[in-house]
Amino acid sequence: MNNKAAKKEKLTWFARFLNVVETAGNRLPHPITMFAILAVAIVLISGLCAALGVSATGEMIDAKTMEVSEQTIRVISLMNREGLAYMLTHAVSNFTGFAPLGVVLVTMLGVGCAEGSGYLSALMKKAVSVTPAMIVTPMLVFLGVMSNVASDIGYVVLIPIGAVVFMAYGRHPLAGLAAAFAGVSGGFSANLLIGTLDPMLAGISTEAARMVDPSYVVEPTANWFFMMVSTLLIVAIGTFVTDRIVEPRLSAHRHTDEDVASATALTGQERKALRLANLTLFAFIIAVIALAAPANSFLRNPETGSLMSGSPLIQGLIVLIALLFFLPSVVYGRVSGNYKNEKDVCNQLSSNMSSMGSYIALAFVAAQFISYFNYTKLGSVLALKGAFFLEQAGVGGPVLMICFILFSALINLVMGSASAKWTILAPVFVPMFMLLGYSPELTQVAYRIGDSCTNLITPLMTYFAMIVVFAKKYDEDSGIGTLISTMIPYSIFFLIGWSLLLIVWMTFALPLGPGAALML
Repeated sequence: MNNKAAKKEKLTWFARFLNVVETAGNRLPHPITMFAILAVAIVLISGLCAALGVSATGEMIDAKTMEVSEQTIRVISLMNREGLAYMLTHAVSNFTGFAPLGVVLVTMLGVGCAEGSGYLSALMKKAVSVTPAMIVTPMLVFLGVMSNVASDIGYVVLIPIGAVVFMAYGRHPLAGLAAAFAGVSGGFSANLLIGTLDPMLAGISTEAARMVDPSYVVEPTANWFFMMVSTLLIVAIGTFVTDRIVEPRLSAHRHTDEDVASATALTGQERKALRLANLTLFAFIIAVIALAAPANSFLRNPETGSLMSGSPLIQGLIVLIALLFFLPSVVYGRVSGNYKNEKDVCNQLSSNMSSMGSYIALAFVAAQFISYFNYTKLGSVLALKGAFFLEQAGVGGPVLMICFILFSALINLVMGSASAKWTILAPVFVPMFMLLGYSPELTQVAYRIGDSCTNLITPLMTYFAMIVVFAKKYDEDSGIGTLISTMIPYSIFFLIGWSLLLIVWMTFALPLGPGAALML
């Protein structure tokens, strides 16, 4: 068999594997039922593990005080008096406190107006007329990676827009959704800038490192050089997987030359409306910059003067993003004639919320499942037991780091929060690797690689349910199996590519960031 035939057979085998995953996944019950079953399973498992006395002991960091202490974590049962009372009394607060719920609904007030008024469609038509088709995929993945500087905003803004962008180019909308999701979630740790995650992880790493060296400090910029190069890597891999693997698997998105022409055609009235809407958009951005510029701006952290850490600008970013879409959308709708008066705008806002009904129902059940899992401490016990196993493995060098990457990737499937996992893993692995001569900065990089790669395929990721709902908008038959089978290639290729990059980095002893070496 020649190489070409072998390659074709290999790709065919991989495609068959993904098809099996999709078919099996979609045969599962409705996502709402599925999360309900998982929640019940957690209740039963917690009761069994608690009865058996399952526990794990290890050094941990208190996320609030940053103090390190040895703790024994036991599985907490949901099948006793306290557990039953918790499920009954916290059902509402679990739902209302579900992190993505408010973010998604508030953002969709603005994004929904952008879509309903025709502004988003006109914007996409204009973009299609001036943007070469060949750079659409890498641009979308890149924007997804860069959106992480503003925390989770890419999930609720860029991912649905990614589907619209691909559809405007006559491509399958689910491929655009997948490309944006890959950049936002799979490339969560990569960025050209220092984001909100960097100082959070660096603070935890510092406390863990001081268990060995009381004067050690891990700076927020500790992984900057590596993550800048990682951004280019994620964009390249994300583009390859989207164009060569994901989109060819999806059913053909049929379009004609006339469809493409109509997708880029704007009437004179639409062009005028778009121009005025864009001016409104730029005026709003300039206004925010002007308000944030003064040293005593109310948008800055009142204690540090920072525009990033703990500032009203970042804490209120969701509202600003909603206004960023809402204001130009109202202008576009009024000038284009889609909105006749304020009643049309109010009706649009109502329509935006009514379209989120399925997500709200799913969010309620998903919130209970995630809350039960966190309450029972099952993820923490698994993390500590896995850490002990890896500690006893007795491997070193790049092999040790690859093992740690794989371990972090697996733990990410059962624990959603990056900072919560690191408060458990850092006190174990940072001192252990320091005693072997590896810097805390290197350990932190390895953790971030593993933690990012499997974000795409774990239902414990808080925005996973939302992505399932977005996908159903373009394919009613899609389900959890469709999403997971679509995102598995990204996870695999990101994991392999990112691990190889770290091996190259270690081989040539390159600095991870300013003043951050690989070895002590």
